[in-house]
Amino acid sequence: MTDVIFILFHIILSSVRIFLCLCLTAGTNAAKDPASLPPAAPPQNSSTFCRTFRKIPFCAGLSAALIGALVLRAVQSLWNLPEFYRTASEVLWITLCARLLLRADTRISLFLGIFYETAVSLWLFLFTAWAGVLFHAPAFPAPSSGISLSAGLSLHALLIIFTVYFINSKSNVLQAMPRLSCAVAVTGFLALITLSEQTVIPIPDDTLDMWIILSVVLMSGILVFHMRRQYETEKELARLQAEQAELLERDYTALNNAYAVNARLFHDLHNHIGVLRRLLSHSKTEEAIQYLDALKAPIAEITDTVWTGDEAADYLIGSKAAAAKAAGISFRVQAEFPRRADIKSVDLCAILGNLLDNALEAAGQVPDPNRRFITLTIRRIHQMLVIKAENSFSIPPVREKDSLKTTKTGGGLHGWGLKSVQSASEKYDGILQTSCTGDTFTAVVTLSYQGVPAAP
Repeated sequence: MTDVIFILFHIILSSVRIFLCLCLTAGTNAAKDPASLPPAAPPQNSSTFCRTFRKIPFCAGLSAALIGALVLRAVQSLWNLPEFYRTASEVLWITLCARLLLRADTRISLFLGIFYETAVSLWLFLFTAWAGVLFHAPAFPAPSSGISLSAGLSLHALLIIFTVYFINSKSNVLQAMPRLSCAVAVTGFLALITLSEQTVIPIPDDTLDMWIILSVVLMSGILVFHMRRQYETEKELARLQAEQAELLERDYTALNNAYAVNARLFHDLHNHIGVLRRLLSHSKTEEAIQYLDALKAPIAEITDTVWTGDEAADYLIGSKAAAAKAAGISFRVQAEFPRRADIKSVDLCAILGNLLDNALEAAGQVPDPNRRFITLTIRRIHQMLVIKAENSFSIPPVREKDSLKTTKTGGGLHGWGLKSVQSASEKYDGILQTSCTGDTFTAVVTLSYQGVPAAP
């Protein structure tokens, strides 16, 4: 009976370890690719880790953890394998589940699995050793002893408590993860050094040396991993800045062309006034009105309508509307923009510009002119601003690792539009969601904003 309880106890602990490692892998995968977050809109002020945790199919993840624990414990019991093979098998099972359930990168999953299992084994050794010191055990507690079982239960209970805390935390836990993992590794190293100085229970020097070396390797691995992630983040930010600079240059060129039209009108103003005076002096009112309309036409389409009250955003929407009209695309705008908000014009233009550029390109590829359309909806719901762009398409978007992949060919900055939108929205605790229904593509950006008091 005792052996059965012992086996069930370790199956439960193994299931907990596997499931929590899948949570960690999902969080790391989402931090690397924000577009892979789940499509469901999160509650306001919920943490990124909370949204990430919901990405895991709970029943599937728990079932995978339980099946893996059962199989691994059965194999270990039949062949009486050393603990090393149990740990290695657990790492491989975690990597396989992360790949199949989360579509995570295999190398990152394997790396996280190895160092996660190493860290858990290190802390299990520390908990067991210090419990033996606390209760003045005559020797290092055996794996089946009450002290070892209590230490294992305490460690896994602590892991569950930390995971639940992170899930319910309103702060961005993923940004604090590097500091937290380094703190855990350094604390383990110091605990090992302190353990080597105690004299209550005898611990072989070889065992202590092995764990000290593993703790140093763990700290080094964590440092290298986060340096690599920092490098990738800075590289992606540099490419995003390059793309935003290209967009700004393109919009500046369009704005400069509009000003050039105004400059020509001003330069020829005296000629136009002369023509109008002559028409009016001969009572040719209709001809004068037509002449004025012809002068106004070059800029009327992009300056007449006020959608948001932000001059740059209104000009941007107007220029895209003019481009849609030239391409034979139906363009509709429904805007309810807050009068005073803390959303910067440059961020709003980055979001609108990228969404509308993608919509113009996709809708322009539809063969049937009657099916070409773009609908831009801007709504405010309490302190949330929702920007939705819908467009028709003929070439379905391609998804890769839960994010959209560009269908453009050639080099350059293709494929960075939606990432730029995501980057701008994250400044306001926002998210980007994309979906396809029939022949309609929908992109929704949700932003959180604060009211700005009116200037005195």
